[in-house]
Amino acid sequence: MEPDEYLADCRTRLAFDLMANTWNPVVIWALRSGPRRPVELRELIGGVSGKVLAETLRRLESNGLVTRHAYAEAPPRVEYALTRLGRTLLGPIEAFGRWAHAHGDEVLAAQDEHERRAARQAG
Repeated sequence: MEPDEYLADCRTRLAFDLMANTWNPVVIWALRSGPRRPVELRELIGGVSGKVLAETLRRLESNGLVTRHAYAEAPPRVEYALTRLGRTLLGPIEAFGRWAHAHGDEVLAAQDEHERRAARQAG
């Protein structure tokens, strides 16, 4: 790894920026088994508003990670699917999930301990 690999214009930072948005990896993961309509994605994901989901899908589309297909039907139907590029992120997202499963309790315990220390120092 080069010493300046994480500077502003590096590709590694581009990848971190893509994954830093909470909903980007969640939506990518939700599309892993095939195309879905926005209403299906909202039901599957839970906790995401229609507006935020639409923004996320547009962002993923603009980055070449998902495609949007509008069907000429009444009522109109739209589906989103992962592109070849988007599918390449499934491995890293799965790896993060495995890490979270293995270490999530440790992180939560550290957060609790930090809050307890802060409370003792404050009062």
